[in-house]
Amino acid sequence: MLTLDRISKVYKVGTFGGTDLSAVRDVSFDVDAGEVVSLIGESGSGKTTIGRMILGLASVTRGTISFDGEDVARLPRKAYYRRVQGVFQDPFSSYNPIFKADHVFRMIRGVYFPGLPDAGWESRVEASLQDVGLDPGQVLHKYPHQLSGGQLQRLLIARALLLDIRLLVADEIISMLDASTRIDVLNLLGDLKARGLGILFITHDLSLGYYSSQRAVILRRGRVVEMGSTSAVFERPLHPYTQMLMASVPQLHQKWSHGDAAARSGSGWAPAPTEPCRYHGAILGGGATAPGEIPGSGLVEVEAGHLVGCVQANADGSCGGRPASVG
Repeated sequence: MLTLDRISKVYKVGTFGGTDLSAVRDVSFDVDAGEVVSLIGESGSGKTTIGRMILGLASVTRGTISFDGEDVARLPRKAYYRRVQGVFQDPFSSYNPIFKADHVFRMIRGVYFPGLPDAGWESRVEASLQDVGLDPGQVLHKYPHQLSGGQLQRLLIARALLLDIRLLVADEIISMLDASTRIDVLNLLGDLKARGLGILFITHDLSLGYYSSQRAVILRRGRVVEMGSTSAVFERPLHPYTQMLMASVPQLHQKWSHGDAAARSGSGWAPAPTEPCRYHGAILGGGATAPGEIPGSGLVEVEAGHLVGCVQANADGSCGGRPASVG
């Protein structure tokens, strides 16, 4: 359904835009119908930039994003947004406080359903609200400040469902919700998946990614360093960065010391000089193209459906580690 083929995003920064800043580098993965794919990485790794490129809110510098085999850049925006929608981290910022919350529905009606009679429109809105577990009588005609964050987030999902979408980009949609509401929204996403909706679940929370998705994509500094089935990535992490992330998950049976917390901090992670690199080990062992290498992706398949990248892929292709056998 959705395919990202070696997409990159470069921003012009500095005085007069004279410096290039690579936010995303050669990222490739896909999302199928009825599948949840979690895109996991720390803050600044490029997750939201990828989501914005998928939604057409940021341009693609290189590479191609396609939907059902068609280049998204060439699709009419109205037709594309009927099939693909996004919901973002802060539900409060998605509403204008001077309008009632259901104003977001009226905006959809004006663009996509201008000729639909009032009775038909009201029936459609009520059905979409019930699909996300909301009572129309309790949420319609209220201002955003009169509703909880969970209710506002569900309203935004209901708004997307009005269009009979096939793909939802969910960017940190539960990070600002309390624990009791999070599970409700996650279960809602599970229900939508069961109905055939494809979901890209963008998160920095490993436990949420594990709970919600069938496949996981681990992102570091704009590059995919590992991806595969969620069970394979979480239970048999191959890239040292992924292993560090797994080790950073708090354990209920033990307390961290300040030293442990500092050692496990992802933001300062760097490969050890002798860190084994399974990717370059495969390249050296297999010649110019190793068995299982995905051309142009910087990833090699080390077991069925489980891919891993270089320990430290520099711009010139050099590696910060040492070759390691993939066997």
